Amino acid sequence: MSHDCSMPKGPDGIYPFDARGVAKRFRHAAIFGALDALFPGEIMRFCNDHDPLPLLAQIEQRYQGRVKVAYVAREPGQVVIDFLLSAA
Repeated sequence: MSHDCSMPKGPDGIYPFDARGVAKRFRHAAIFGALDALFPGEIMRFCNDHDPLPLLAQIEQRYQGRVKVAYVAREPGQVVIDFLLSAA
């Protein structure tokens, strides 16, 4: 996989969010803050070291289907997910 989540917004307009650099106790709050900052149509590319299934359930509950989830990579030790914010 060639995406580098440490880079700022790429030329493709995708905002990276590398959860591996955020202390575990702050991760979900930081992720929700980042998702709340997106405008409809924008994408946040989320990188993590594990598949965040509880987080995905919380996102579904909180955003009621307005955040679309698309896996870019789903490998042990490296999970990359695109979160797309759709219009209300």
